[in-house]
Formats: sequence, C-alpha cells, structure tokens
Amino acid sequence: MGASLATSAVQAQDSAAEAQGSAVDVRTASAALPGELPHIEDPQNIAPRDARELTQLFFRRLETLDEGTHEYQYARNTLIEMNLSLVRYAARRFRNRGDDMDDIMQVGTIGLIKAIDRYDLSRDVEFTTLAIPYITGEMKRFFRDTTWDVRVPRRLQELRVDLARANEKLSGRLGRDPKVAELAEELGISEDEVLEGQVAANGYNASSIDVTISDDGNETPLADLIGERDPDMDLVEDLHTLKPLLEQLEERDRHLLELRFGQEMTQAQIGGELGISQMHTSRLLSRALARLREGMLDQA
Repeated sequence: MGASLATSAVQAQDSAAEAQGSAVDVRTASAALPGELPHIEDPQNIAPRDARELTQLFFRRLETLDEGTHEYQYARNTLIEMNLSLVRYAARRFRNRGDDMDDIMQVGTIGLIKAIDRYDLSRDVEFTTLAIPYITGEMKRFFRDTTWDVRVPRRLQELRVDLARANEKLSGRLGRDPKVAELAEELGISEDEVLEGQVAANGYNASSIDVTISDDGNETPLADLIGERDPDMDLVEDLHTLKPLLEQLEERDRHLLELRFGQEMTQAQIGGELGISQMHTSRLLSRALARLREGMLDQA
C-alpha cells in the first residue's frame, strides 16, 4: 500500500513539473566542489524530477556531516523543503474531512521529518517509498486523536471505519440497511463486537445539550427533552423484589412488620398489643428483617 502511494506521489510530482513548465537547473549540483552542497534559493519550487536527484545528493552528504553543524542543518532543512510536495500530495486525500489544511500539512511535515531522519541510503530504497507511509501515518494519527468528540480505544475507532465500509457495501448489495448478523458475517466478527462498534461510533460526533431541536415549529433546547433519573424508581424495584419475600414469612412476622412499618407503632406498643415483652418484639423484628435482607441480596 505504501509503495503504491509512493509511486502515485512520484507520478503526481512529475505531472506537476510538466504543468509548471519550469525546473531549477541542477547544474549547480554538479558544479559544486567535492564535499560541498549547492546553494538552493527556493527549495520548495524545485521541479520534482530535480528534487529527486538533489534529494539523493543531499542524503549522501548528510551521512558525512556532524549533527548540529551549520552545514548539517542546511542539508536537513533543504531536504524537508524540497520534499514538501509529498506532504501536499498526501494531504489531498483528506481535503474533504472538514479539517484545516494547514493543520494537516503541519502533522504531515512531522512525518516527513521522521522519514528524513530515518532514511538509510544503504538500503537502496526510493525515499518516497519510506516517506509516504510516515506522512500519511502522522495524518491518520492526528485524525484519530483529535476528531473524536469522545475518546474511545483505537480498536473501536478502526472498527467504526470497517463497519461504515461494510454497511455501504451490503446496503448496495441488499437494497436495504444490513442487519447486525449480516455485518458480523461480512467482517468475520461476533454480533457483540458489531454492537460495541456501533455504540462507540456515537462518540465520533457529539451535540451540545443547549442545541435547539425543532418540534412542530417550536425550538426546544435538547436539555429540556432529556429525562432525569427518578429516585423513586429504585423504591419501586425494591418493593417489587420484596413482595414475594414477604409472602414467604410466617403470618406472625408479617403482622409484626405491618404494625411496625405500616402503622408505625413503637416496639413497646407492639409488645403491649401482642402481650409480649419489648425485648422479644425486638428479636422477632430483627429476625424477620434479616430474612428479608438476605433474600433481597440473593436476588441483587
């Protein structure tokens, strides 16, 4: 894939050179003294064919220079400027994503610099073959880290892309939106993974709760349409769980609980009602409540 992109980049550069109809005369390179680098006034406007020849010359010289010297910095900076056309070529793939092209160019240039610093002439590989994957890799990392409104793992970000492609492919084939099972079969993953990817895809774009939604001609803030957690719902669930447990208690225990919590009588009053001591009433209530508590924990 990287080699294919690199070849396309070279072809695009050559086409640009023909369109421009101009090129910097590279005789300055051959005229330079042995061990010296030619002075290039405007590296960014060098024709691509000349840029490739000069790139090799500058890399050969860069290998012999000490890092930190003025000549080393000149060679490295010139290599960067001469090959910015590779960054522009790679950036065109992302021009419709709605992001600032200046930002894309900046991160692509970081990839170009990494490629220059890691290029090895001894491997006899065209520089564009190494540079294009580095440049596009930085751009993709930029989109991965900055375009998601909600941060999700990289695995799910990549799954979202795969799901989008599979959905488009299957929609065209089936004439309808594909089902979860069909997406899972197409991608060779489980249905749970498909659902996980679809949920994670919601994090790509988020809306403010202050955004207004049109409803029958009325503009209503989204926040007004979002429900809140009702604490009484927990009580309903607890009562629903408690009902069968109460039915399992003995009649005397249910009567005790009714007096204590239904009629809100004190233990002394209950003891007087039933003709038992307050201490005995307390033990009976504790035992009944313990059984209910244990039953609810078992069903939690």
